[in-house]
Amino acid sequence: MMDLERMSPAAGHWSHQQYGSIFGTGHQRPSGRVAWVAEDDCEQPEKAPRAVLGFMVAAQVDAEWELENVVVAATARRRGVGTRLVTELFEHARSRNGSAIFLEVRESNQGARALYRRAGFQETGLRKSYYASPPEDAILCRLSL
Repeated sequence: MMDLERMSPAAGHWSHQQYGSIFGTGHQRPSGRVAWVAEDDCEQPEKAPRAVLGFMVAAQVDAEWELENVVVAATARRRGVGTRLVTELFEHARSRNGSAIFLEVRESNQGARALYRRAGFQETGLRKSYYASPPEDAILCRLSL
């Protein structure tokens, strides 16, 4: 996941410890986050690892969910991977009586913003200078379930 994330400049860049907290590795307890991973389903030898096409991380905050990070490999973009990941979150949140999903997205990330609009998210606000490396504003988005 980290390798894929590092190849995507628009992604949220997390530390090894932050990713480890998702799964409760080492001495960490699980963080309450949920992760989905999209893998290439092409035929490969049994012991060869499947290519990771994308992943998404979300966290439940009371009845709402925050979509914290979505990354799709450059070679897998515009093939429905992001849509499938977001759809999984919708189903998961609804099954746990979620009321809404919210997120922040880089203002310049037009591909992600288009994906979120198609999925039904509404742009609800702006956070000035939210992102670093490079500095950029965040667009706030929300979807009522």
